[in-house]
Amino acid sequence: MSFDKAEQLIGLARKAAAGRQGLMLDDVVELYGVSLRTAQRMFRALESNFPETETFTDSAGRKRWRLANGSMREFFSLSAEEAAALELGVSHLLHAGLSLEAKTLQGLRDKVLALVPNQQITRIEPDSDAILEAQGFVARPGPRPRVDEQVAHCVAEAIKACRCLDITYRSHQEAKSSVRRVAPYGLLSGARRYLVAHDPQSSRNAIKTYRMDAISAASITDKYFERPHDFNLQHFANRGFALYQNEREYGEIVWRFAPEAAEHVHGTLFHPQQREETLPDGSVIIRFKAAGHLEMAWYLYQWGNKVEVLEPQALRDMVRDFQRGDFAALP
Repeated sequence: MSFDKAEQLIGLARKAAAGRQGLMLDDVVELYGVSLRTAQRMFRALESNFPETETFTDSAGRKRWRLANGSMREFFSLSAEEAAALELGVSHLLHAGLSLEAKTLQGLRDKVLALVPNQQITRIEPDSDAILEAQGFVARPGPRPRVDEQVAHCVAEAIKACRCLDITYRSHQEAKSSVRRVAPYGLLSGARRYLVAHDPQSSRNAIKTYRMDAISAASITDKYFERPHDFNLQHFANRGFALYQNEREYGEIVWRFAPEAAEHVHGTLFHPQQREETLPDGSVIIRFKAAGHLEMAWYLYQWGNKVEVLEPQALRDMVRDFQRGDFAALP
């Protein structure tokens, strides 16, 4: 067996041991870019070289392969790149104001390092430090939201337990805070962090977003809720341009970028479901469906007079008088 094939086999064994569900043929075809026949040969090699390999049929009738927990322990090692990625992850979470998640990742990092032999840690530390320095380990300065750690912990527990929350919340249109009972479905993270929750008291029985930095207190109630089977947090997020959503604004968005901005446009993903069209004159049309006109206006300002809003008219009116032509660079 060649070195490359041996390395590939060990990688396959690690993935088969990483989860309770194991792997199926389609997983290997996608992971390694091989044919179905090659994937079958790889699983035969796995069974031959790792007698602990188990096979079973899942609820959909598909055959799966997995390795028992602990059977791959001697094959696991920590690389300098992996150690640096853990540190970078902690740093970025802290900078984003996600202190609860940062502590969780720090705990995982400590557990991983505790399993690594001291001589290996000594060997990878210098390389890890060099990678961190090259990637800019120190988080960049700049504004970030402040979220109460106790509120964040309470929200996370309520999401896991499917229990309603009482939150003390004040939106930017309100003069004072009020207590609201919501069913928390998840969290969206970006420049700010938003709680996605069902508001049973709203007139339209709506799913809304609440700024986490605007929640001054939170408590878990004794009332349980059932998350809808057809609710998907990623699909919900895709209905917005950024994080805030206003259902009344949802609709077709069409922007035309000037030819001199085309290269920057081609290198930018404005929305996961965007459609892109290059016109004969070199200008670029971007289309997608979303809500969040104010966040769009904030973003479009960076493009100066190199972008024109074609639809909707409400967004076109918002940006019309704020398109400068003297910016030295594009986003």
